[in-house]
Amino acid sequence: MTARRGLSSFNLTFLGTASAQPSLTRNHSALALRLNSDVWLFDCGEATQHQIQRSKVKMGKIEKIFITHTHGDHIFGLLPLLASMLNGAGGTADGVEDPRLHMVQDLLGPIEIYGPFGTRAYVRNGLKYTHTLLGAPYVVHELRLPSDPLDGDHTSLALHASESPNGRNILQTNGVWSDVYHDAIVSVSAAPILHSVPCVGYVVTEAPIPGKMEPAKYIPHLKRTKTPMSVMSRLQQGESIELSDGTVLQGPLKRPGRKLVILGDTYDPSPIAELASSADLLIHEATNAHLPALDSHTKAEDTFESVEARTKSRGHSTPQMAGAFAARIRARHLVLNHFSARYPGNDDVDPTAKTIMEGIARLAEEHHSGKITCARDFMSFDVDVPQEHA
Repeated sequence: MTARRGLSSFNLTFLGTASAQPSLTRNHSALALRLNSDVWLFDCGEATQHQIQRSKVKMGKIEKIFITHTHGDHIFGLLPLLASMLNGAGGTADGVEDPRLHMVQDLLGPIEIYGPFGTRAYVRNGLKYTHTLLGAPYVVHELRLPSDPLDGDHTSLALHASESPNGRNILQTNGVWSDVYHDAIVSVSAAPILHSVPCVGYVVTEAPIPGKMEPAKYIPHLKRTKTPMSVMSRLQQGESIELSDGTVLQGPLKRPGRKLVILGDTYDPSPIAELASSADLLIHEATNAHLPALDSHTKAEDTFESVEARTKSRGHSTPQMAGAFAARIRARHLVLNHFSARYPGNDDVDPTAKTIMEGIARLAEEHHSGKITCARDFMSFDVDVPQEHA
């Protein structure tokens, strides 16, 4: 893992934006967050490693994988990805000695996987029954609900040869999982969101960053007292400097860093609302929409109300629901994601697809006045520090 001293890059790449079934233009769910040269993956649907190979994301830079829930369209790509990342190979049947079992290398620390209860058992059983060997270690940290057991791994299998025994069972405090990961530059917290199975939303928060520097406020004092200009770097970090004549210069106050909210599938993300407040970017699913004038698959008897009721009954959201939540938490930018296979993901080249996705965005605009984007596979953009924080 690279020691971070600041984030020069805070970049998102959508690797899969489909819901239950992939299509020719949308793969199953996966999102890469690039923090400088490091990569954190959020969900890992089927064929994610193929999407990585087609993108600018470097597989060898992945250091953490965050799973929102264990439905297959969000996790079926995890085992193949681990095998590729960690130099996996086919092993032998039980009872046959394989010397490769003793060759696991721990050069940079284990790949860290975070997910709800059952994630550890899924990975362990999948590796066991496919006889998969890994050339480097991994560890699974589980975010446990009050209804989950305090210990145990939801499986009778012993640890895989490459599985670190240091996986944590992380318990909630006041309904959330605070700082499941943190360093001096960035932290990750999480909260449950409502779906048809236990599901997690993640909040990635950058630590406060240096305020806007106004050199003209400091340089005359530094010149007058013959103070080296190198102290400007300390002022930039918000420090106070006492000059030779007793003058004290105070650097600009730090300003909030960026906040990114990544939700899994949900029909109601209310439990994460406080944690997600004032997000710079919210990624929210919009599985189904009522587009009678645009979508030829629209049923004659459908209404906005019936589509929303059907969508919620399956644990999902409409664009209007996503827009309402974005407004509730005062998100600066809403990115809609996790679309039904009926909504094409080639709107950058197909006029008909563009019309449909613009229609979906307009539905979200009924409730949210900020920026709205409909995600497509391989869409990539930077999350910038907002000007209003400057």
